[in-house]
Amino acid sequence: MEMKSPEFLNASHDAMQDEHLQSMMKVLSTYMPEARTAAVSAVDNFDELRDYAVAMKNHTLEYLDEYTEQYEQQVRAKGGQVHHAKSAADLVRIVIDICKSVDGKKVVKGKSMIGEETGLNEALEEAGIDIIETDMGEYIVQLAHEPPSHILAPAIHKTKDQIIELFQENHHLGNRTLDTEQSIVSEARQVLRDRFLEADVGITGANCLVAETGTSMLVTNEGNGDLSSSLPKVHIVISGIEKLVPTLEDATALNRVLVRSATGQATSCYLSFHTGPRRPGDPSGPEQYHVILLDNGRRSLLGGKYQDMLRCIRCSACMNHCPIYRHVGGHSYGWVYPGPMGSVLTPLLTQLDQSKDLPNACTACGRCEEVCPMKIPLPHLLRNLRDDLGTQHLSPLSWRWAIAGLTRVFRSPRLYRWLTAFAAPVLKWASRQQKLLQSLPLVKGWAQGRTLPTPPGKTFLQQQKKK
Repeated sequence: MEMKSPEFLNASHDAMQDEHLQSMMKVLSTYMPEARTAAVSAVDNFDELRDYAVAMKNHTLEYLDEYTEQYEQQVRAKGGQVHHAKSAADLVRIVIDICKSVDGKKVVKGKSMIGEETGLNEALEEAGIDIIETDMGEYIVQLAHEPPSHILAPAIHKTKDQIIELFQENHHLGNRTLDTEQSIVSEARQVLRDRFLEADVGITGANCLVAETGTSMLVTNEGNGDLSSSLPKVHIVISGIEKLVPTLEDATALNRVLVRSATGQATSCYLSFHTGPRRPGDPSGPEQYHVILLDNGRRSLLGGKYQDMLRCIRCSACMNHCPIYRHVGGHSYGWVYPGPMGSVLTPLLTQLDQSKDLPNACTACGRCEEVCPMKIPLPHLLRNLRDDLGTQHLSPLSWRWAIAGLTRVFRSPRLYRWLTAFAAPVLKWASRQQKLLQSLPLVKGWAQGRTLPTPPGKTFLQQQKKK
């Protein structure tokens, strides 16, 4: 996927003018948080589950090399193969090599953010390999030639009428009526059924990888993951190295906080565990089982101030509650990962100078950290990235001067009191000059979308002293 993070401001402005998008985001921002709240409230010990998951992931990251080695040994002992991809290009090359080794021309793929991160679909198509997404949302955006706008609901930005139009343009099934959600889903099932049966290779992601057994855990609600992994003769699992957990007990503990935070369910419709290829006597399953572990910058975060981000389980709770994401949508962020987690992860996995607007796409309300099942301090990490912008001289010069000036003021109580005493009556006067505010260079962007409340004209200290 081409990165367009430098265009965040313009893309956000366009998104807020899109009435269709705004109506769909309104539904998301109402339903998802309510569903999560209900699911979490139904569990008496959810905070204990979170604490366990956080401690377990911290432990795994501390001993990541040991658990990676154990996992690799277990996969190989059960007849599978493990490949290590240092970069996105390495992962793509490995997948293509596996497909060519079995003369694989048709691929079915379950939803995977690693696939989006590495541009896998585009690369396979360029190599002459026919690949089709089997998750309903991913299938829709593939037909539309668009990236997903949400981690769990890739086509959340699409209306029913837009989806019907896509199906009528791409499915050559003659005259029919697609006027209900059920008819749309039934048609997708009809089209995809043959693709599952024809596929040579199936690709899935993984919600976690279990070191003690060499197992990959996959959480889905549609069953497409099971079909993609069991029907083709080759199953390829693509995953980031941070998805490792020590035991099966740890994997199920992670699932308890993942699903409730993601979709508001107690558990997903399908919870699948894959451990190697078909064994003698098995009625079904792949003949070959491959796991590709992707680094792509993740190891550089180990032991540093951004290591907490490696705990992320891609549940999307942070973006569902984020006031920025809920207004601008996922495409505005310009890369694979949107919302608060994307505002942190994109600069870390790509380049800060190519995504310097994202760390500032935050109101500092703290809701993302509050609802994160892995207790990732997202606001703190965003502030760290803002500091990095300043130290690397990537933020605008006017911003750096302003921060230096504010720092000087805040360190001098006398200067602070003098300036605020001067500013208070000026702000009171300016609040009545809305047209003037909307034309001033430094504040017009803010003033065009807001009305400055009328302040009292006196500072708090002045009013307190008078009382």
